[in-house]
Amino acid sequence: MHNFNALRTFVARIGRTINEAGASLVEYTLLVALIAAVAIGAVGFLGDSASTELCGAGAKIAAHDSAAVPAAGDCA
Repeated sequence: MHNFNALRTFVARIGRTINEAGASLVEYTLLVALIAAVAIGAVGFLGDSASTELCGAGAKIAAHDSAAVPAAGDCA
């Protein structure tokens, strides 16, 4: 009878560990999804202004560099 109780306790402990690991996995998945959503939102929000700023900086560098190759297209 003692072995049966020990086995039951062991199985219950493994079950709790599996349930806790599953909960952690769900929490980490939600956290990664939230970070990805914020990153996508930030790129969407700041993407056009960052592109405009980088294009302007590139145009200024090209204007000051006599050996610069002309850009294939303008920064629209």
